[in-house]
Formats: sequence, structure tokens, C-alpha cells
Amino acid sequence: MKNQPKISLILHNIRSAQNVGAIFRVADAVGMVEKIYLTGYTPAPVDRFGRPSREVVKTALGAENYVKWESFKTINNLLKKLLASSFQLLALEQSDNSVDYRKIKIKNPTAIIVGNEVRGLNPAILKKCDQVAEIPMRGRKESLNAAVACGIFLFQIIP
Repeated sequence: MKNQPKISLILHNIRSAQNVGAIFRVADAVGMVEKIYLTGYTPAPVDRFGRPSREVVKTALGAENYVKWESFKTINNLLKKLLASSFQLLALEQSDNSVDYRKIKIKNPTAIIVGNEVRGLNPAILKKCDQVAEIPMRGRKESLNAAVACGIFLFQIIP
């Protein structure tokens, strides 16, 4: 998309290969995610031997072939690299300083961090973020599935 800032996703310590595959599909569907970074123990579309990860590939349905991706063992090295490239960091997380996701306007290159399905993101990572976006919950459950939340947020920020 013309005049759209660079958007990347960072999937940090995502446990579920199905969530990873679903996020690849969403990233392809919105057409504005330049790259997905997989950090920590997040499963990749291929293992270290170059073999496809059956669960990621099954859920991604080929999107892993269209969306660029890269794995980093630790998130801190990636964050340093992105900050040096003038990226803003935005966490999709519930926290004391989060803002309603509908109020977020992305105007600069931005990396959106999605964390672990149960534990979320470490407070040390949140401190490095320029903004924290939260999807308000109205029901009894406290949160959404990581892939669902990522999809809602990405479609919200499409201009």
C-alpha cells in the first residue's frame, strides 16, 4: 500500500504452532505486514533442519511462503536492531499503561509485539515499547487468543 508505514510483527514465545500459522494467514490477508520475526521458542514454518513444521504450515495454508520471516533466539537482539532502524515498538498486551487499540494510529515504521498466550509479555519488554495497545474485554474471559487479537488489531489499523 502506498504511503503506509512499514509494519512488522514480532511473535515472542508463542507456544502454539497453530497460532503462528494463523498469524501468518492474517499477515498475508491484511497485505501490509512486511515481515514476521519469531523470537524465543516461537515455532517457525521450518525447523532447524529445513523441514516444514507440519502444524504451522497446515494452519498458514501457504501464507508462510508469501510473508517474509526470520527467527531470532532472543528478542533483545532484534529490538536493538529495529530501534537502530528507527522502528517504533508497539505491544499488543494488557497492562496498566495500555490504550484502547482503536486509538492507535501508526505513522512510522512499527514493530508490533505479540506475546505468549498465557503469560503475555515480560514487563521488561513492555518498558521498551513506545505504546501498548489493548483490546477491551467485555465478557467474563480476561483475554483473547493471540492470533485472534493480532487479527483484530491489524485489520483495525488498515487505513
